[in-house]
This record gives sequence, C-alpha cells and structure tokens, in this order.
Amino acid sequence: MSTTPDDWQAAINESRTNKERYFRSSDRSPVPPEFRGESFPGLAYYSIDPEYRFTVPLTRDDDPETITVETTADGEQTYRRVGTFDITVETTPVSIAAYEPTDGSDRLWVPFRDATSGSETYGAGRYIDLEPTEDHNDDGTWTLDLNRAYNPTCAYNPAYECPLVPAENWLDVPIEVGEKDFPGNFHDD
Repeated sequence: MSTTPDDWQAAINESRTNKERYFRSSDRSPVPPEFRGESFPGLAYYSIDPEYRFTVPLTRDDDPETITVETTADGEQTYRRVGTFDITVETTPVSIAAYEPTDGSDRLWVPFRDATSGSETYGAGRYIDLEPTEDHNDDGTWTLDLNRAYNPTCAYNPAYECPLVPAENWLDVPIEVGEKDFPGNFHDD
C-alpha cells in the first residue's frame, strides 16, 4: 500500500464527512432520532496529525490467547489477542494490543483508552479497525493511524452494546487525534 500524505489525509476527511452525513440523515443512524436532522450537533474531531500515523510491525503472540471482553450492557464478547504494536507517542513508548474477532474475520481490532478519555473523548475509549487489504503493507508492516480512532456506537446511543477496552490498552498518554466525544452527549462517563 502506498499513499501520498495528501491521499491519506483526504481519505480521513472524506470518511469524516460521510459519517457525519450518515449520522445526520440516515434512518439507520445510531444517534437517537431527537439528535438527527436539524438537531444533529455534528461530530467533533482533533486535527489530523501525521505524527500519529505509524508504519510498524505487529509483534505476534506465539500462542494467541482467546479473551473475554465485557460490554457496556453487562454482556461478553470473545476476541483472540494476536499481538502488539509498539509505537512512541510524543516521547513515551506505548504498546497497544491487537485483537481478532473470533467470528473468523481477519481484521484487527485495536481499542484503547487514553488520558483524554472521559474529558475530551468518549470515556469508555475509542477503536481502530485494521483491514488486511488496506492496512497491511507488502513488507509485512501495518499502518496504524491513530487519526482514524473512532467512537463505538454506544457513545451516541446507550441502546447499543459495545465491547469495553481491555485494561492492557488503557494508555497513560493523551492521544489527541481522531474522534472526540459526541457533542450531543447524553451519557454519564
């Protein structure tokens, strides 16, 4: 996968525009009806920052462990912990675990909470999904772009059930890129 800086930044901006349009006007929008149409408060994002886009190897676990993740509705989901991405945020080394759904799909789920969770961003954390066809590079590395961090559906509507971020991905550093908390905040973090 090879993109120019303008390509990937334009793709993020286009994705944000499409998401906002869908949330504002679609009958299938996850936001409650009272927050749609003219009442839609919009979505909030940090500015895109190239310093939070990493091309890194996934350090694979020798024996991937299946873990149970609690959900926002007191349920459970299972994932396979497949490895970690080791990056540096500002000057702080950070290790973020990656998980595969146990449903057989090959995407990677990279959830995290950080020092902005509960103040500037959704308190339960944010997610990044990595698709092998888009984010796995020919040299074996992955493009882990924290600018693509998004809120789970339960951030917009408590009727949705979302997996909670495993404690190993609770980061002490602020990740000041990606999606901020929903301006139509109606939940208690």
